[in-house]
Amino acid sequence: MLKEINSKSIENMLEQVIPEKILTTKLSDMFPHKSADIIRVRSEHLYLKRLKQIASKNKVMKSLQGQGFYPCLTPNVILRNVLENPNWYTPYTPYQAEISQGRLENLLNFQTMVTDLTGLDIANASLLDEATAGAEAMFMCFSHFNKKRGVFFVSDKTFAHTVAVIRTRAEPLGVEVIVGDPRDVDFASREDICGVLVQNPDLDGNIVDWTRKAAEVHKSGAFFVVGADLLSLTLAKTPGEMGADIAFGLAQRFGVPMGFGGPHAAFFAVKNDIRYRMPGRVIGVSIDAYGKRALRMAMQTREQHIRRDRATSNI
Repeated sequence: MLKEINSKSIENMLEQVIPEKILTTKLSDMFPHKSADIIRVRSEHLYLKRLKQIASKNKVMKSLQGQGFYPCLTPNVILRNVLENPNWYTPYTPYQAEISQGRLENLLNFQTMVTDLTGLDIANASLLDEATAGAEAMFMCFSHFNKKRGVFFVSDKTFAHTVAVIRTRAEPLGVEVIVGDPRDVDFASREDICGVLVQNPDLDGNIVDWTRKAAEVHKSGAFFVVGADLLSLTLAKTPGEMGADIAFGLAQRFGVPMGFGGPHAAFFAVKNDIRYRMPGRVIGVSIDAYGKRALRMAMQTREQHIRRDRATSNI
């Protein structure tokens, strides 16, 4: 290769293609502090060993944050066969989604898992975090009624960060956010409310069957939203079985480390009849030019790059 491009060596080739200002030829340039114990190591193995020694000086404290953020154990079989399996990821950027089939299949599996656990019809390929997903649910409810119903009710047992983001998002929209105990309100007669949000399990860890309250909310034509815990849904009654229209929550529960509080990817699932108002992207199965099964981005709604200044969701 060097002969073909008329270069004497790898170093000479790098000098030809990399601007002089950013070309690094000395290890000491890579480590301005000039730590001798780092500079003298030469192999990847020794670098990693030394970096682990340095990282071991960090103090890992017990997190008491709660509110949807919980420590978890990821079985080695999942780490090895899913998270560390190169079949699930490719070297292409995720912005070239149709090229990255491994990544798309991973997202499709995620969507399928979320729909199974929530008992709803369709899920997107995740959102930024749980609080943002809660705000997106509020906007879905508000926009469905063409902004004619301006009240959104949030249970007082909802996680604090979710309530805060909902309020922040609601203010410029002119939505009134009421926080209280949903069991004390008769929603059947409230035609000003566009949606009701409950957390399940709630702030205190209680799991409640909201089936009757969901039916009551639907009598007024409003939407019932559940902020759920995916892991609890392996045992508890699902939002879909309770009659919820929208379910959202944090996917961190399925083996993602705490990461100093996030953000961690959220899940978002809805009933089929309101799928076109769902934010984010949906991965679907299609057929390529050769007649073979291929994955593609089947739906992307209200994104910034589509509607630009009229975008209602930049997530």
